[in-house]
Amino acid sequence: MLRHQLVHPKINEILGRAGHHATILIADGNYPASSKKGPNAEVVCLNLMPGVVSCTQVLQAVLSAMPIEAVNTMMYETTGQYALSEDPPVWAEYRRTLRQGGSTLTLEPIAKWDFYKAVETIDHVLTIQTADQQRFANILLTVGVRMD
Repeated sequence: MLRHQLVHPKINEILGRAGHHATILIADGNYPASSKKGPNAEVVCLNLMPGVVSCTQVLQAVLSAMPIEAVNTMMYETTGQYALSEDPPVWAEYRRTLRQGGSTLTLEPIAKWDFYKAVETIDHVLTIQTADQQRFANILLTVGVRMD
């Protein structure tokens, strides 16, 4: 029996193969998961209906299963039709989820087009496509080292 919260068999299989520096993208419902991924990445779709499941729920499950050493968000746009004037509300959820999981990591935003490039590397092993409808909810996790 698994002792962590993550019970999805395919996601556990992929995470079990992932090593230090591998990256895991938790994608919102608007992310182009079929075209913006690394050459070694597998896509697992958890998008049942708008909002189910959310990126925050997936983050909580992944944090229970893997050591994470870096957390990157897609920086929001400050001009144009999708512009925001401050951090998206979902980022506060991520910070709270990290703290609740015992992490001291901080969110490190990456400019939108650079975020896509960061995902398209050979280290990207998994995209978990959610149905989260919040803007700029994409989050890229870098696998750390197990210390115990």
